Amino acid sequence: MTTWRSEAAAGRRYPVGAELVEGGVHFRVWAPRARSIAVAVEDGPVIPLASEPEGYFSGLVADAGAGLRYRYEVDGEKRYPDPASRFQPEGPHGPSQVIDPARYRWRDADWAGVELHGQVLYELHVGTFTPEGSWAAAALKLPFLKELGVTVIEMMPVNEFPGRFGWGYDGVDLFAPTRLYGSPDDLRAFIDAAHGLGMGVIHDVVYNHFGPDGCYLNCFAPYTSDKHANEWGESVNFDGEGGAGVREFVLANAAYWIDEFHFDGLRVDATQAIMDDSPEHILAGLTKAAREAAPGRSVIIVGENEPQHARLMRPFDIGGYGFDALWNDDFHHSAMVALTGRAEAYFKDHEGSPQEFVSAAKYGFLFQGQFYAWQAKRRGAPAGGVRPAQFVMFLENHDQVANHAPGERLVRRTSPGRLRAATALTLLMPGTPMLFQGQEFGSTKPFIYFADHTPDLAELVRHGRRGFLDQFQSVADEAGLTLLSPEDPAAFEACKLDWDECERNVATLALHRDLLRLRREDPVFASQGALGVDGAVLGPEAFLLRFFGQDGDDRLLLVNFGRDLVRSSLAEPLAAPPEGRLWRCLWSSESPAYGGAGTPVIESPTHWRIPGHAAVALSGAPAEAGEAEPQPA
Repeated sequence: MTTWRSEAAAGRRYPVGAELVEGGVHFRVWAPRARSIAVAVEDGPVIPLASEPEGYFSGLVADAGAGLRYRYEVDGEKRYPDPASRFQPEGPHGPSQVIDPARYRWRDADWAGVELHGQVLYELHVGTFTPEGSWAAAALKLPFLKELGVTVIEMMPVNEFPGRFGWGYDGVDLFAPTRLYGSPDDLRAFIDAAHGLGMGVIHDVVYNHFGPDGCYLNCFAPYTSDKHANEWGESVNFDGEGGAGVREFVLANAAYWIDEFHFDGLRVDATQAIMDDSPEHILAGLTKAAREAAPGRSVIIVGENEPQHARLMRPFDIGGYGFDALWNDDFHHSAMVALTGRAEAYFKDHEGSPQEFVSAAKYGFLFQGQFYAWQAKRRGAPAGGVRPAQFVMFLENHDQVANHAPGERLVRRTSPGRLRAATALTLLMPGTPMLFQGQEFGSTKPFIYFADHTPDLAELVRHGRRGFLDQFQSVADEAGLTLLSPEDPAAFEACKLDWDECERNVATLALHRDLLRLRREDPVFASQGALGVDGAVLGPEAFLLRFFGQDGDDRLLLVNFGRDLVRSSLAEPLAAPPEGRLWRCLWSSESPAYGGAGTPVIESPTHWRIPGHAAVALSGAPAEAGEAEPQPA
């Protein structure tokens, strides 16, 4: 028996929801708060369901089929959508619809899934990724991403949420792909097309809270609880009275996305806000359920965890939760300080110094239990033994771009040379790199918070968002006045990528494409630090990383966010080439192909010259007969 199936649900694929079976549609709902439950067919009959133990109700509606629209009638009075609805064609307040998952003919029978090593993630929001904002339109861009070097799409939440637009983190129907991007089969077709190109797709799931509008879960059962504090309101009830039913619901949901839609894993939002005092934490159960849902193929589970608790990435047998990777906010924060000079709010504990980047390459998280001044408490936990690939490295993601009040992308916030150097560092680090949509071609389109809520809720959200941004002292009052309100359709439209920029910014696109090719094809960078990585500070804003390869086939990555660094010598053993080899330029961010000015000789007989606002990768090439000094790059 899997970790999420109910014994009372034997014969069904999932413990709750409407499922096609021989002779009709079988309905099952967990509703311990109800005395009676009936299926109220739209413009049709009302069919009572039989009561089961533990608060479940179920029954067969004969001769019904896919397309049937219905609600549940509770205690003969109010009618609500199905808590486990598979589709809400009129939005979360409308009727649920029966879906036939077998209607779609998959073409990915030979797809083996994805494992973490070697992946390049790409976060996208379906509604703003293309002008059309649909799965069908997004699928047309997959060959472009494949050619770029992306291997896994990380899709922001796509379960149903209220309104005409939104980020998706206020989801209320966890089993229903939102009607805003197309039909459930359109989502299946997107994933199928990605698999056909050799790319994986993972889904960003939200189990730390439910959206405030259109959520009818508590009309049926105690899905939330005030036992644990939560910045988004009541926490999901995993360990209180009725918690077993909530656990089954969420574990079934995690399995459902991987089983019925062939997702290749999950990105779990704000895991620090998923509270559970049960003997087995729900996060551990979630990773087990996700893997059990994909027999014969590999899936990856990525988490967001602001406190950076490495326990999530450790194996079950030593008390871990079995996640494959966590986002590394520390790397992002250091990069932002180095690139923009802003060291306020939650950036105040980061210097953006060379040592921080060296430590990030070697150890992943920077805070592993030290005092963290911004929160006035210790942050993190020791991450020894965690593999480098388990840290997801990024310069941009949806939250971090939007948290800069105008929602500006880095291309507008730092110098071109610094951004090229930081891009090289991110994409060649031993961690797992992630790009945010449009970053690869230097998109100038902002990404701000947008959510189409009712007027009263919109006002609360607007003030809440403004209050959050007030922590950034550099956000002038004028910026706050000109910032588009989240409920304004113009906010949503402003965030849609301009794909003409891709045609114009060929140098930026070439930079990303070449770096991802180097990461993929160079045996040392591709190994993700399998034989070790070390580093050293060379100057106030300059450092080196040495990637060790087989038999002395090492790589040296020089990064300089400051002025030109010219030294007659470098008293640093990591700068010495391997015995019998000489350093030669393998790649440079100063290539004219990327908009640079050209690369000087890095190591000459008389000095080292490391160009400012640049990154240069060197390889240890065997010295030729009679050769005594490095050759020009």
